[in-house]
Parts: sequence; structure tokens; C-alpha cells
Amino acid sequence: MTTGPDDGWRRLDPRTVLAAAVLALGGCLAAGVPVLLGQRGRDTFPFTVGLVGTGVVLLVVAATIVEYVRLARTRFRVGPERVELHTGVLVRARQGLTRDRVRTVEVSADPVLRVLGLATVRIGTGQHASTTGRPLELRALRRPEAEALRHDLLERTRVGVLSGTPVGNAPEAPIPRDATLAVLDPGWIRFAPLSAVTPALGVAAFGSLLQGSDWLGLQQTVLDDTAALALALGAVISLVVGLVVVAVAGTVASLAVFVESWWGYRLTRESRTGALHVRRGLFTRRSTTLEEDRLRGVTVVESAVARLVGAARVDAVATGLSHGKRQRSDPRALLPVAPAAVVDRVVAEVLQEPAAPTTQVDLLAHPRTARTRRVRRASAVCLVPAVVTAALALAGADGLWFTAAVLAVLGLGAGVGLGRLAYRNLGHGVVGRYVVTRHGVPGRRTVALRRDGILTWTLTRTPFQRRAGLVTLWFTTAAGDGAYGVYDLGVEQAMALAAETLGEQFTPYLDDARTAAAPERSSVAQKGGSAVA
Repeated sequence: MTTGPDDGWRRLDPRTVLAAAVLALGGCLAAGVPVLLGQRGRDTFPFTVGLVGTGVVLLVVAATIVEYVRLARTRFRVGPERVELHTGVLVRARQGLTRDRVRTVEVSADPVLRVLGLATVRIGTGQHASTTGRPLELRALRRPEAEALRHDLLERTRVGVLSGTPVGNAPEAPIPRDATLAVLDPGWIRFAPLSAVTPALGVAAFGSLLQGSDWLGLQQTVLDDTAALALALGAVISLVVGLVVVAVAGTVASLAVFVESWWGYRLTRESRTGALHVRRGLFTRRSTTLEEDRLRGVTVVESAVARLVGAARVDAVATGLSHGKRQRSDPRALLPVAPAAVVDRVVAEVLQEPAAPTTQVDLLAHPRTARTRRVRRASAVCLVPAVVTAALALAGADGLWFTAAVLAVLGLGAGVGLGRLAYRNLGHGVVGRYVVTRHGVPGRRTVALRRDGILTWTLTRTPFQRRAGLVTLWFTTAAGDGAYGVYDLGVEQAMALAAETLGEQFTPYLDDARTAAAPERSSVAQKGGSAVA
């Protein structure tokens, strides 16, 4: 990393230009090779080769030039108080943030950067990290310098590793070893297919097959062969075979995604900073650090199938952990899908509690009317196929009345079962420093939220909830999803939970909240509004 012309300013590693060229070449080959294979044997093949080759050269050269200009126009500075980044070619952008606003630091390296010994550093300060809404990103630095920068930004007892200037005159104590909270067990891979995305991955695999066959000019052949095989097997057998193929393809894809995302996983607590550090990734290595004083709780996520075999994953509820479509990885993930015993241990150690609050609390049940609402909603959804089939029968289609009746019986049974399951997954409680809320079907989410991290509380009720005498209590915090709901509570039950959770902070608003929640006395409640502290 070379020093810029101004004191303290530094530049990125020049090998980032080579990395950009390699990535551009790989993208061009991924798009150009299928085109060439599709034109093989045709008279236009030589012309296509020349056209694709020229395009590859031009695109690689263009990517190299753009990256070189970006490198020349990018510099950053890490000072005792601020981190600054100046970049931009046509439009100059200047990002800056004070060090006390740094929430997370992620060090990642895709395969190309790993080969070159480089890494990208992303400095996160939350969903509104900058005027562009994106974290401050340094692509790319040498790997040792990236790790030194990570330590520098999160170290509170020194000015920084890079500057080498200690704070105060206190001598540096021996560095204790980091505490390891969890490491990857290869046996956890068996839980990878137990996810709702597995069928979607199977369907996506079939779509990729069609796309690849189209590049080779064989898409129509694949479709014709598939249709002929379906006709030969019959509708029922074809459906079963299709489901099996989708399940197998989805399982293989989910195993590959798990290995790529979690290979080399290790969760540690850094001895100097007290921060949680997650390392993971096979091809793209990710290293995310979360300051412990930003942690407001955890979320235990259990898919329906994973719950049957006693497995779940753990996410952090912390300030500054932005996530969304722009994220290359989810920085909230603390533990992949693992056995329940491991989950409980990790939750307890992450929160530094004697036992996991998510399992040590006795969750209170919600009113019976909450179960009725869930049964009705689930039944309405499950009866849609029966209603559609009955409509086709009324339109004159033959032989569908019996099918509609069968679908209605099956849909009603499924709706009642799903509704009751959703009600059993509903609960809340308070244990120690945490309020715990649980809900969800088919994925159940149990959130343990620190009570001192709650900023405001909100009572809301829809017109349907008003008729059932129910409300939803929201706890707002500057962490995670921002607000966590306790759904379909009785009015007095919600008042008791808010009072127990917030204590004296809630008392001045108790009467006002009860009045606002009463449908016969509150115009706000009649509009489906909220009572807010």
C-alpha cells in the first residue's frame, strides 16, 4: 500500500487492476464460450469467433483501464478520529465517518483476490452509513494490512495498529488468546437441505439447464424429450418423478451453497476488543467483526423440517448490521444450522448468560381468539385450489366437482393443522435482561431482545384484531429489523408485558395505552392505528 502525496493518505494495492482484468476475462469467457458452442459447425462460426474474441479483448482492456483510473483516483486515510475515502472518476465522492460510528468491519476475498493475497474491507455504520446508503468499501488491500485495519478500527485502547501510536503512556499488556465459541462440524452439512429454499434451488437448476441448452441450440430438443417422457410415464408418475428430480437437484445445490458459505467457519470472541468475529467461506472468504456492545440480542431461526430434527441457526440482533439486496453476505449470521444443544450453548456464550434466554423462559400462551384467527387465515389460503377448481366446474368443465370436493376436504384439514401449529409457535415471556417473543410458520423465529435496548413501544390493531379483542405490541430498537412484534395479545396481556419489560418507563403511559386500545373509546384504534410511548 503506497502513500499518497498528502500526509496520512494511502492508496489501494495496485494488484487490484490485475484482479479486475481477471474477473472481466472470466465473465467474458462465461458468456462467450456458450455462444461459440452454439455456433459450432455453422458457416458463421469463424465470424462469430472473431467477433467474440474482439469483444473479449475490448471488454478486458476497458475493465483494466477503468480499474486503473479508479485506483489512481482513490485514496483513504485512517486517523485517530475519522476514516475518510476519496474516490470517483467523473463524479468525485468523499466519504467520511468518525471512528466511534463504526459498527462492523468485514474483510472478504473472492477467489481472485485470495490468489493475489488481497482482501476487501467494508466498514459498516448501519443502514444509513453514508450519503449513498452503502458502507465504506476499500477494494483491495493486502491481506495482512486488511486485518491490521480491522483491528485498528475496532480497538478502543489504542489509536491504531497502522499508525503504531499508543494511547496514553500505559505499557501494552500481553495479548491473551481469543476465546473460540464455535467451529464448523462437518456433520452439520446434513441440515443444509432442510430449508425452504431447497425446492426453489431445484427449480432454478432446471431453469439453468434450459438456459444452457438454449446456448447450445438444444432447448427445443430438451423440451420435446421431456414432454415425450411425461406422456410415456403418465401424469401421476411424471409428477412423482418431477418432484424427486427437483428434490435431488435442490439437495445437491443446497449442499454446495452450505459448503461455499460456511466452510472454515469459526466464531470467536476477541480478547482485546471483546468483539465477536465470524470467519467463513470456501471460495469467497468472509471475516466479519461485531462489537459486543452493539449486540442487543439474538434470533433463533428454525425451519419446519429442521425443527423436527432438533436443529436451528442463530442470527445477531445488533446495531449497524445492514442487510438487503446489496449485501454480498448476511452479516447477521452467527451460527449455521446446527443441533439444538450447540445452538443453546452458542446463544448463552454470545450473550454471556448462564443459559440461553430463548430456552430458559416459560413462554406464555396468547388468547384463544389468536388461534381462531390463524386457523381461519390458513384455511382460506389452503382452500384456494378447491375454489378455483369449483369455479372451473361451474364454468362447464366436466369431472371437476369430485376433485373440488377432495381438494376442499384436504385444504380444510391442512388449514386447521397449519393454523394450530402457528398458534403453538406463538408465545412471549420475560427472563432476566431479555424479553423473548416467538412466532412463525413454517419458519419459527424466537427473538431474545435486551430490555435496556428497547427505545419505544407501540400498540397496533387492525380492524380484524379489534373485532377479536387483540392487539400487537411492538418493541422498537436501533438494531436488527428495527421493530419486533408480539402478535395477537389480549389488551390487558399486552399492558402486563409492556409493564414487566419496561418497568417504570411504561407506568406514565399505562392508562393512555389502555384507553387507546379500547375499541369503544379510541378513534385511533378504530382506524387501525397505534398507541405509542
